[in-house]
Amino acid sequence: MKVFLTFAFFFFFNLSLIHTKSTLTLDAFFNYTNIDGISLSTSGEYLLVETTNPSWDTHSYEHHLWLYQINERRKYLITNQLSPSVAFQWSPSGKLVAFLMQNSSANHVDFRYPSRINLNSMQNIYTYNVETNQLKSISVGNDIITALSWSENDSSLYYVALNLNSNNDDEEKWKDVIRYRAEYNSTIRQIDVNSMLPIRKDIVSVPFLVTELVFSSITKKLIFSSTPAILENADHMQIFSIDLNNTASVVKLTSDTSMKVGLSLINDQKSVVFVTMPFGSPDGTQNLTQNRLYSVDLTSKSIERWASDFQGNVQGYTTNGNNGVYILGQVGIQAQIYSQLSPKDQTVLHAGLTGTYLSITASTNSIAFVFTSFSKACEVYFTKDITQLKSATQITFDNTQYDQMDLPQAKAYQWTNRDDNQIIEGILYYPPGKFEQKSLSVLVLIHGGPTEASLNWFMGGWYFWAPLAATEGWLVFQPNYRGSIGYGDEFTNALRYQPVSIPQKDILDGVDQLIADGIADRTKLAIGGYSYGGILTNWIITQTTRFNAALSGAGSVEQASFWGTTDIPIYIADLVGSVPWTMPKLYQNQSAIYYVDRVRTPTHIVAGTADVRVPFSQSLMLARSLNYLGIPVKLQLLPNEGHTLPIDPWHGKAKVQEEIEWLKLYGYNSTIV
Repeated sequence: MKVFLTFAFFFFFNLSLIHTKSTLTLDAFFNYTNIDGISLSTSGEYLLVETTNPSWDTHSYEHHLWLYQINERRKYLITNQLSPSVAFQWSPSGKLVAFLMQNSSANHVDFRYPSRINLNSMQNIYTYNVETNQLKSISVGNDIITALSWSENDSSLYYVALNLNSNNDDEEKWKDVIRYRAEYNSTIRQIDVNSMLPIRKDIVSVPFLVTELVFSSITKKLIFSSTPAILENADHMQIFSIDLNNTASVVKLTSDTSMKVGLSLINDQKSVVFVTMPFGSPDGTQNLTQNRLYSVDLTSKSIERWASDFQGNVQGYTTNGNNGVYILGQVGIQAQIYSQLSPKDQTVLHAGLTGTYLSITASTNSIAFVFTSFSKACEVYFTKDITQLKSATQITFDNTQYDQMDLPQAKAYQWTNRDDNQIIEGILYYPPGKFEQKSLSVLVLIHGGPTEASLNWFMGGWYFWAPLAATEGWLVFQPNYRGSIGYGDEFTNALRYQPVSIPQKDILDGVDQLIADGIADRTKLAIGGYSYGGILTNWIITQTTRFNAALSGAGSVEQASFWGTTDIPIYIADLVGSVPWTMPKLYQNQSAIYYVDRVRTPTHIVAGTADVRVPFSQSLMLARSLNYLGIPVKLQLLPNEGHTLPIDPWHGKAKVQEEIEWLKLYGYNSTIV
């Protein structure tokens, strides 16, 4: 007996020494550090990292810009007031960084409502010297800056200043009147960064909003893109150039109907590379595609497609030191790194870790990237060899607290749409300790977009909250329905003319398969989503009563009024197939409001009051209808928040906390007999 007691003592003593991982909590989940951007200097000696953290006491977000010395493994905080609206820029020597800081008058500028923009406050461009740690401010008067680019050396910068076409007398008379669809002018200016009293020189003015700007020292050209505040005309989304030796002539380099982002010069500086994001055309004739990569020659204007042999989605890219590119290519639920020497060469997949590479930057001899997976929060890694991605050195440790937490295990899951035998893929997040168990309560959490996808990653915050829902005891099912990216252009384009009905079939067939496989408890089902995920949630609860609870975030219910009030009408017309008066029956057939009398599901609704992507009036219509019908409903309005909830981190936290409470209240109460 004494021997047994001694053995038991040492057994339990040693057991107590084993580290037990903590539980993922709401507070911990919302203290996630987002890594928003990275950029290596030309020498590869320094790395800039942009991060965002919630500042709970100030009800705002802090945007940090960090400098990492690669060789010394040291980091410095340049600022915690970085403006996220304009990308920071390395100087040609790699010794200076130019950026903007947050300004109360220029922060959260909504270009769709120009009368709300304060053009009277003083603005500054800031430069930071990485060798001397000196921070310098350069006054630009009351210019609202929308883009920055260095000139051929470290002595001057080009920037884009926003102008409004207005009548000064009218502005004085009607101070707070909103002129919807007001016209913009953008003026490109050059400014000396070294003089005590910087001299500004106007280069050219153009009659549209410019949000990206690059300079080619070889061709002596400025290249810039037009971005309409309201996506009503596809012709307004183009790339232009201007020869600094002949500033009287602006040359249009593109003429297609896609949004163009991520302008960057190939190393020989004779071509500019860009990503296209398809927004269709006003008449709905343009097919939906995944994001693609192109370049345009600055002299001949010839356009070439990169990675034409790649069938997935181009999530991002960076140029390398040999006139080629590294591409973040997403296939299915993962994004990996590919390289291509020229548009005519084949893309090459570089073996990396299983998960998602979020962003990448390269110099002549170095590569840095952001990586995340189901079990690893995002961090920055560094390597000198693209073939050694798996052994890259981790250089940031902003989210290591999640390494000590019991995160849900997740895996891919596939099923078949029974109507057309199309294979659909999604993700299953299992509650901790219940991996691959059966008869689980299921929350169908639908991604937005629709041209997005649920991926193999761990992201914190109010939008990517599947791990938190799983920790609360739900098997979270994330379907990559038709319209999602990463499965080929045909899969994405299949959404047209049936923007809610075909995803509904994809999603519900997935739920049926989970039940048939014994994974899901058919009496404990819930559904939810935000943005397009909210649109699909609103539709699906009019088509079935199988769900005990629904979570609707910023979703439309009436597609004609949605088209008429959103800031992306081109995209909505392309999803449905055309504008409302040419296809009124299709608009009505794809609108949940005309079937809302079928709803029996208690529904929680959330929307931002300043949302112009999916105006909150759509949520009001749904809430009023369900209240009229006697269905349990709760409407949560977030004051002054836009579609991405950029203002106050408490709003996103309150959204998720209330949704969790709604699931506890109604999610387990089956109506099935």
